[in-house]
Amino acid sequence: MIYKVPVIPGDGIGPEIIAEGKKVLEAAADKHGFGLEWMEHSLGAEHFLETGELVGEETLKELGRYRAIYLGSIGDPRVKPGVLEKGILLAMRFYFDQYINLRPVKLLEGVWTPLKDKGPQDIDFIVVRENTEDFYIGQGGRAKAGRSRAEFEVMRSLYHVKFGLDIESDGDEIAFQIGMVSKKGCRRVMEYAFELAASRPDRHLSSVDKANVLSDIYGFWREIFEETAATYPGVATDFNFVDAITMWFVKNPEWFDVVVAPNMFGDIITDLGAMIQGGLGLAPGANLNPEGTSMFEPIHGSAPKYKGQNKINPIATIWSGALLLEHLGEPNAARDVVAAIEANLRQGSIRTYDLGGTSTTSEVGDEVARLIKES
Repeated sequence: MIYKVPVIPGDGIGPEIIAEGKKVLEAAADKHGFGLEWMEHSLGAEHFLETGELVGEETLKELGRYRAIYLGSIGDPRVKPGVLEKGILLAMRFYFDQYINLRPVKLLEGVWTPLKDKGPQDIDFIVVRENTEDFYIGQGGRAKAGRSRAEFEVMRSLYHVKFGLDIESDGDEIAFQIGMVSKKGCRRVMEYAFELAASRPDRHLSSVDKANVLSDIYGFWREIFEETAATYPGVATDFNFVDAITMWFVKNPEWFDVVVAPNMFGDIITDLGAMIQGGLGLAPGANLNPEGTSMFEPIHGSAPKYKGQNKINPIATIWSGALLLEHLGEPNAARDVVAAIEANLRQGSIRTYDLGGTSTTSEVGDEVARLIKES
């Protein structure tokens, strides 16, 4: 079996970390008797600066022929903040309806956590973040004093929504952002989270919201969670305000098994999750459409100041590759990749600077690949 996988190395350190991810996944593929055929796409800052194009319709159609995309990182100081992120990352998430952002928060053996007296047995949960709605629909604007009109349109595979705002203001200038969640959008990500929780030993799902203040949008989220929970009587549930859950992640991370959150809050709490599992260099991510094209990437940025220095930790990218293998239907290969990552970290002799070592990006990739081959 040969899997064809589009690869987007992207910007900054992206090409360096993707090279190590490919190296490790190829080692796992060789061991388990399947092949990987990489198809590179040059989306990112260089392409945008040369052509003025972010991601074209033909490219999206081509990428959509495959089940999984492997992404390095997007972002460049030569381009205005948000242009590449919205024009490429969000464009792909929306086009492919990648409505689930999956973030394992797991402390591996051999990794230091800033949480006193906590260890790998205490930090092992998964955050399921809704990935296409909430305040990330990209609709908002500004209005100066007087009267004005603003119109917005949200097109998804689930629905087509138009907003029209008549604005009258006597202030200097205002800025506004529209957040929106739908019943179908909430339910499908919650059902995924419930199924995931039901497959794990603790069978526990925690929901995140801010229904006590933003009662319309997040009260709606909570109502749908309660309705969905009624169809999963075997899964224990609880509710957490987003400010409170950041406290509990630090104080009692062992309480959590699977967490489901709306888009904005999920974005916030997964960065905290990355730090308690050892840092951004160890944090993998997946943008999933279980029935379509999914995308796998580390959650850190492009770190342009480290470009070309061969010093950035590639483990988050390698671990994201393990999620990619699992998505392709190769769970044994995925487990071997994670086991090799953990063996490397436990041994502690080959580490990048962020983990207190002096090894290069490529040396870490070489070592993880070697551990897979020898396991």
